[in-house]
Amino acid sequence: MSALTLPEGDWIRGISIKQPYAAAILTGAKTIENRPRPWRTGWVLLHAGQQIDKPALRLPLVARTIRDRALVTGAVVGIGRITGCHQDPDAAPPCSPWAHPGAWHLVLVDVQELPLPVPARGQLGPWRPTTDLLGQVFQQLPGFRP
Repeated sequence: MSALTLPEGDWIRGISIKQPYAAAILTGAKTIENRPRPWRTGWVLLHAGQQIDKPALRLPLVARTIRDRALVTGAVVGIGRITGCHQDPDAAPPCSPWAHPGAWHLVLVDVQELPLPVPARGQLGPWRPTTDLLGQVFQQLPGFRP
């Protein structure tokens, strides 16, 4: 699929995620992404940020989830769809083992890993991908339909 066949307008954003959490999302095990503010629903490019959270590599949940996976940085590594955004009620158990108390939890579904990472610069908060970047990403996902 080329960029020419993609929908027009503001239908997709990028989200930058530190490793090893981006890899955990790609496995399908981590379906919650923690953020300080709520996000809108819709499609997102999953961008592995430049930083690796090294202490997180020692957490058992993370270690067993990402076992033997490469921790690509500075690239779009997949796509996914945010279907909801919520905070757990006070004193309620977390909605997921990945959920951080007090954070907004983005619910990710339809995650697809790219066969080849696409080098790109991300940023804090939701960001708009360029037409060229979208073309490179969706060339690898010919069956994708938003």
